[in-house]
Amino acid sequence: MPIVEITLVSGRAPEELRAMISAVTKAVSETVAAPVAAIRVIIHEVPTTHFAAGDVTIAERQAVSVT
Repeated sequence: MPIVEITLVSGRAPEELRAMISAVTKAVSETVAAPVAAIRVIIHEVPTTHFAAGDVTIAERQAVSVT
């Protein structure tokens, strides 16, 4: 049973997340010959204040790019 975990910054529309789930499920099914019913996709949505790269949070980056 393949399990795929995806971490994203929160804020995407439910339709976008649903489309991603379908695309990932299809890709896994096709590449490892797993039945669709056996594939699990878990999405972790993280607030922009809890996701950082290079010691700068996404929220901080967004605040700088707005000004």
